[in-house]
Amino acid sequence: MTPEAPQARSAGLRYVFPVLAGKLARFATRLRGGGSAFPGYLTNRLAPSLLPTLADQFRYGVVFVLGSNGKTTTTHMVSEVLRAHGLTVFTNPTGANLPQGVTSALLADATPTGRVKADVAVLEIDEGYAADLADRLSPSVILSLNVQVDQLYRFYETERVADMMLDASTRASGHVVVNRDDPYLSKIDVGAMRAPVSFFGVEPGIIAASAHGLANAADTRSGNAGAAEHTAYSEVRRVSGRDVTIRIGEADAEVRLPARGLHYAADAAAALAVASRVLGDEFSTDAAARGFARMAPAYGRGEVIPLRRDPAGEQVEFVMFKNAPSLQMNLDALDGAPERALMAIDEGTPDVSWLYDVDFHGLESVDVVTGEKAYQLALALEHAGVRIGAVEPDMERAVAMMRELPRTSAGRQTWFVNYELMMIGRRILGHGDQEVARR
Repeated sequence: MTPEAPQARSAGLRYVFPVLAGKLARFATRLRGGGSAFPGYLTNRLAPSLLPTLADQFRYGVVFVLGSNGKTTTTHMVSEVLRAHGLTVFTNPTGANLPQGVTSALLADATPTGRVKADVAVLEIDEGYAADLADRLSPSVILSLNVQVDQLYRFYETERVADMMLDASTRASGHVVVNRDDPYLSKIDVGAMRAPVSFFGVEPGIIAASAHGLANAADTRSGNAGAAEHTAYSEVRRVSGRDVTIRIGEADAEVRLPARGLHYAADAAAALAVASRVLGDEFSTDAAARGFARMAPAYGRGEVIPLRRDPAGEQVEFVMFKNAPSLQMNLDALDGAPERALMAIDEGTPDVSWLYDVDFHGLESVDVVTGEKAYQLALALEHAGVRIGAVEPDMERAVAMMRELPRTSAGRQTWFVNYELMMIGRRILGHGDQEVARR
């Protein structure tokens, strides 16, 4: 192995104090059960040039995952498929996708000089920061999943989100992967990209058979509200519960999804397209299938956790949502109405009027409605004809109420929660860890 040059060593030494300060902050915040972003914020303030050093540390490059919904799940899928091919992956597994979140993830694995021993970085990135971070991290592959109605209080128009993703995509040096079925992203200007473009998608008949399709936003500016026509390099061809067939190039991959739903099948097609472009001739559909076979659900997305300390007792399935499309797709994926359900939304969502755009027909009743905006949520559910057992804004008391209810015949409750309340719920059930140890 070639010894590290003196100038490289001295350059790395300047990061020792910022990295150690960040690691100490990370340890302290994890002791109190939260704070995944603050350590990264501190480190970035102390060493603004640290994050860009990631760019040249990975022989397979840096992958960006963008999208209104599905970023965390798809980042998890790409990471596991690459691991199944023998690669060591650096990622930000909890969905902390702002610059400080990426740096916080780095602190978990970095040496005191800021080096990370991995073959590839797969990073979920917030759309609002994507172009800036692309300039700093020089991604080789950029994936854009979808444009859906989300955070209008922040972005104002969905088309602005599309423009952010497509603008960031011009920075990709190796490959661009976009959604063939998205009305905005499918109209990408291929000629404006530095790198070749590949499309992923779902066979049209499968989309048509779904109650609400893929819930992507209609294009309101081009005169064509639907998607442009493209041949998909990676396409979902069959969906049977969690078992799907995806045509990738000229081969079929038979994979088992970590959670149910057409949106997860689309994410899987995207993940396979990205893995194939990262690996080139090293990509194997058999290895990809093995990666999916051992894949646990992403953080809070279909995770199953014991309701009480007895692991053989009743379980809780976490179904996380953050906006109308994600809630709708998860409701569409239900295999019958849940026998026992909790639904929670907090004040982190300033405007919850979008709840009235959701079709709740698959939900017969909710035992407890909770969170700071529990009463607004309960009103929307009642308007939709959903029976409500109780409204309790305090999440801890709501969990206690769910624990007191009679055991379900299937031994499982379903909790529909937004991100913050998902973390609180996991902590109450004894799973306050915010990071997946495996990298």
